Amino acid sequence: MRATLVQIDVDTEETVADRRERAARLVRAQAGADLVVLPELWPVGAFAADAFAAEAEQAAGGPTAAVMGAAARDAGVWLHAGSVVERDFSQEGGPLYNTSLLFAPDGTLHTTYRKIHRFGFDRGEAVLMTAGDRIATARLPQAVLGLATCYDLRFPELFRLLLDAGAQVLVVPAGWPARRLAHWRVLVRARAIESQAYVLACGTAGTHAGVEQAGHSMVVDPWGEVLAEAGPGEQLLTVELDPARVAATRAEFPVLRDRVLGMPTP
Repeated sequence: MRATLVQIDVDTEETVADRRERAARLVRAQAGADLVVLPELWPVGAFAADAFAAEAEQAAGGPTAAVMGAAARDAGVWLHAGSVVERDFSQEGGPLYNTSLLFAPDGTLHTTYRKIHRFGFDRGEAVLMTAGDRIATARLPQAVLGLATCYDLRFPELFRLLLDAGAQVLVVPAGWPARRLAHWRVLVRARAIESQAYVLACGTAGTHAGVEQAGHSMVVDPWGEVLAEAGPGEQLLTVELDPARVAATRAEFPVLRDRVLGMPTP
């Protein structure tokens, strides 16, 4: 299973529409990959809270979905298009969500995930966006994906639920600040080790809304080994994954069978 992480630079001098088209070109160039992953809120910037309302869109049928769906179809790849600021337009002034979009190779929107844990400590995303209320997984031909977003990394109970739902590859788009890069590296590896699953963690590069981004997207295997790590700038990471390694690791070191607390009800 070939996976490519697109660590895109969210340049504040670039319009959202131009960045969509640039991201689409990067995705189209990945024909031959099985899965392509973009970061969190890359159209507007994860810390650009003042622009959230103005740039809000529908998850299905919005401009990002239209451009990314076409790019997935043209490349023939599964595309985790990171996340967008979604508004529920079914009601006037409807709530905003930080919503991830997963497209199938035919360009259709296959799965969405509304971020459950909102970052900000009573500011920004934490007050402007509504929390999601359900986990999301997607069964690809090669493996089952479990979806999470950025700040979710700090809540291992979410990843236990994804594990129990069958996840073998955990996909985590992020807009992680550079000042907490050390936490990023530890948490990404911890989620892989405790879940005995691959983790594909894709962050943004550059500085937006005054916040320097960590970059350093990572691919970690089920044993916790870092297979690839980006630098701080815009970069592509392409890694070959072996989904069978998940089952093999769990059989070789069967720690998950010794779980006692929080086990799913039969």
